[in-house]
Amino acid sequence: MTRANILCTEHLDLVQRGGHDRVMDLWDEAELPESGEKKTRNRTQRLTQAEESHYASRALDPSAMTPGPDGLLRPEDVSNAVFLGDSMEIGPLLPRGCVDVLVADPPYDLPKNFDGTRFAPMGHEAYLEYTRAWLGAIADSLSPSASLYVCADWRSSSAVYLALAERFIIRNRITWKRDKGRSSSVNWKNVSEDIWFATVGENYHFDAAAVRVRKRVVAPYRDKGVPKDWTEDASGRWRMTGASNLWEDMTVPFWSMPENTDHPTQKPENLVARLLLASSAPGDLVLDPFLGSGTTAVTARKLGRRFVGIERSGAYCALSLKRLETAAIDGRIQGYDGGCFSGRQ
Repeated sequence: MTRANILCTEHLDLVQRGGHDRVMDLWDEAELPESGEKKTRNRTQRLTQAEESHYASRALDPSAMTPGPDGLLRPEDVSNAVFLGDSMEIGPLLPRGCVDVLVADPPYDLPKNFDGTRFAPMGHEAYLEYTRAWLGAIADSLSPSASLYVCADWRSSSAVYLALAERFIIRNRITWKRDKGRSSSVNWKNVSEDIWFATVGENYHFDAAAVRVRKRVVAPYRDKGVPKDWTEDASGRWRMTGASNLWEDMTVPFWSMPENTDHPTQKPENLVARLLLASSAPGDLVLDPFLGSGTTAVTARKLGRRFVGIERSGAYCALSLKRLETAAIDGRIQGYDGGCFSGRQ
């Protein structure tokens, strides 16, 4: 059986919609079952036209809502809410100081097609201005103790850093391995992305114990025959270790994962889970101004956090709301067992 047989023909229209890289990922990820073995089921989440219309109608429109005395949205109206619109316009309407954590995955400075809307590369200076603009639109909604996480790739990372540093305190840069990437004959294969960590002020929440990683012990050391700083059980030899700013134990969602969608830049739930567990407490409000397929909101719900998401695409809003409905029933996060994250074996 060939990979062409395994890939569903419905994926091929992704090329025409700007998803060539995603199709290549699907091609690389296609598993070739041995003779007699059952092929892994494609679990990519898609909506019928009727479902899309139904869920899209549930996305909120700020212009149809009664504002508070200050002219802004009322706090109760932004708790567990998905807004259809542009973050540049809706961001300034959010209540002042209501957000505890920002998780933002803006379009990188790359050509991408998002539900028929093409994002064109603009160059460093223009992308820096773009980043300044959307950060400015949501800045007043951040609480004095809020944390910010902003995703970037190697092209856009410097602009994101500069824009964040103008308003906030830069704390760290996380680099995570996507595992999948396109090979090149004239450059290094690009398999990593950055997440910039910043805070509004000096006082902020960070729970290192909540994001400890279980890692396999490669070179076990014993002291008088007793394992030193590691454990051995039926699952093997392992130790618990603090999470670093280099993450190599995850992958972008793909076709056999229940969380997968056709969104071209979807992030894994266990990536967002680490950010939220480290920088928020149950009940805190998480803002995602580029909600996309809803991963931030879905992960927040699974972890007992509140969320507010802003998304320009009605189709993506619909997908987010459908995923949120499922998350209320199934709170599992792949790679996280409720107590720790499992390192890749």
